[in-house]
Amino acid sequence: MVTWPAPAKLNLFLHITGRRADGYHNLQTVFQFLDVADTLGFDLRSDGVISRRSGPADVAVDADLSVRAARLLQQQAGVKFGVDITLSKRLPLGAGLGGGSSDAATTLVALNGLWKLGWSAAQLAALGLQLGADVPVFVHGHAAWAEGIGERLTPLDLPQPWYLVLVPAIKVSTATVFAASDLTRDTPAITISDFLSGQGHNDCEALVRRLYPEVDRALNWLNERAKARLTGTGSAVFAAFDTESAARAVQTQAPSEWQAIVARGLNTSPLITDIGV
Repeated sequence: MVTWPAPAKLNLFLHITGRRADGYHNLQTVFQFLDVADTLGFDLRSDGVISRRSGPADVAVDADLSVRAARLLQQQAGVKFGVDITLSKRLPLGAGLGGGSSDAATTLVALNGLWKLGWSAAQLAALGLQLGADVPVFVHGHAAWAEGIGERLTPLDLPQPWYLVLVPAIKVSTATVFAASDLTRDTPAITISDFLSGQGHNDCEALVRRLYPEVDRALNWLNERAKARLTGTGSAVFAAFDTESAARAVQTQAPSEWQAIVARGLNTSPLITDIGV
């Protein structure tokens, strides 16, 4: 069984510029990958059955985005084959690191090859958008400036620092955050040049701090040691460091109740560099 990586991502900033008529929000953000990942393995079946051999115990099989991605691709491509999926979960759930979306993207990319479909990245990304707004960036596999609901992507070449990511032992509900009446939804749009010159924040941060005191505590703790920020709408907070040793020095001080991950920022996803898709 060949295994495929499903890397984490960070949102280096997140602005909400408006609310659409369909209830979704218009965003501006920048995605960058991390060199920490879930791992997926795929064994083809000839009977059309799609199953999950292993995966997170607290996620039902039918709700697992890797299973949903496989079934959606099978349906849309008219495939008669099936697959057994083995998911080794390393990325924490509800942390804003994109684990589920990354699992879905890796499944689409892997099965496109294993089922010999020949779909383009653009086709896979459009299909993946039905599963989540973050799926397209994982399919394309390049750090990117994103607009719309997160699907309009412009590749970026960014510095690739070392990050310390702290993950409190809670799950943040994206639906709860975006449904909140006091969420900022009118941040003026900025440009890529604005971001590269240092502008940008996370519009969800103040709300998540209020709703989830443990995230507030983690941000306060990390801000005493480096400039910290919330990623996406999850529980994870992060700070950038010039060297791995500097990140690990702060990691050793982190309270034991938080998961503390040191990872390198990547402009190219390991789904591309390791597998060559």
